[in-house]
Amino acid sequence: MGLKQKLHTLKEKYRGKKMAPAFNAFHTFLYLPNEITHGGTHVKGADDLKRTMNTVIMALVPCLIFGIFNAGYQHYAAIDETLRLAPWENFFTWENFTLGCWTVLPLVVISYGVGLAVEFVFAVIKGHEVEEGYLVTGMLVPLIVPVDIPLWMLTVAVIFGVVIGKEVFGGTGMNILNPALTIRAFLFFAYPTWMSGDKVWVHDAVNRAGTPDAISGETILGSYAQNQDIVYSLSDMFWGFIPGSVGETSKVLIIFGALFLIFTKIGSWRIIFSTLAGALAMGAIFNLVVDSGIISESSKFYGLMSVPYWQHLIIGSILFGAVYMATDPVTASQTNRGKWIYGFLIGFISIMIRVFNPAYPEGVFLAILLMNVFAPTIDHYVLQGNIKRRAKRLKLKTA
Repeated sequence: MGLKQKLHTLKEKYRGKKMAPAFNAFHTFLYLPNEITHGGTHVKGADDLKRTMNTVIMALVPCLIFGIFNAGYQHYAAIDETLRLAPWENFFTWENFTLGCWTVLPLVVISYGVGLAVEFVFAVIKGHEVEEGYLVTGMLVPLIVPVDIPLWMLTVAVIFGVVIGKEVFGGTGMNILNPALTIRAFLFFAYPTWMSGDKVWVHDAVNRAGTPDAISGETILGSYAQNQDIVYSLSDMFWGFIPGSVGETSKVLIIFGALFLIFTKIGSWRIIFSTLAGALAMGAIFNLVVDSGIISESSKFYGLMSVPYWQHLIIGSILFGAVYMATDPVTASQTNRGKWIYGFLIGFISIMIRVFNPAYPEGVFLAILLMNVFAPTIDHYVLQGNIKRRAKRLKLKTA
């Protein structure tokens, strides 16, 4: 008897019983459901939730692989800074890959293991099916945290994020907050030194390097916020040879992921482009303030205010957030006009938080969570505006 037949037998055996959702989840994850519609259907499509989630995961896998190599590269470069002189020659090495796997893969295992366990528990208790919505969240979580985040902290945060950010609202499709961002927000507010300190972004850099002039693991945003000199080139920032969260550093791979999601019609190009437009607008405003002389170089806001507006897109997580977080179809605006407003405000507020809160220079995740809450309100007023315009046209036509 094959695996498919065994799972089908178990599914039939436990049909209607308490553990039925668990067996159904394994069967649906591995195979297509063997159920068909019996009545007339009006809309037919080859995609389903599982295919949609898998498409997003495929767009994230290159960022994960790059993050694995980067974890090893940043560690060894902190010990020997000469490795930074030729990043292309010293990046894709077996040593970097091995160390990266040792540090990054446990984050993936904890994210999926703990998150899916919570999903299964709620499915069994509440008697509903296990949706595939956590497949993307489980991949996003390890990509948006520091490489050395303690696993027990991640475990606690995943439990909190899945329960509070998703299950209390009814599960996949019902949540108003992005679960992955809820997890990151919990980590930041519960364990701030592990999420915003200058020693957390490079694996064991301080302990292994031990020299006063060694790279401590400070991110570019942190250096700008403290008016420090930047030791990385624009090329390093674009290709991703810099410290940061596991999956956020390589902007070129994020751009390819964005194009893939837009081509497959999974990600909204309106949200992506409007988010970047909002970030550029806020960055340009700060540049004008600096050029006008209102802010002096001694100000604690000067460092990030003086960053060229376009450079905000290749430092920090604004690009990653715009592509993979803001486009979440459940928590984002649903109307076309609402998507433009929603995305623009995310980018605008992200750079504002980045500049005005030096203790938390990366504001895109907080901005997205904030706009998740206001997305239904945006859609409401967009729809009301459309209704009023149509009513006005009807009134003019009948007059």
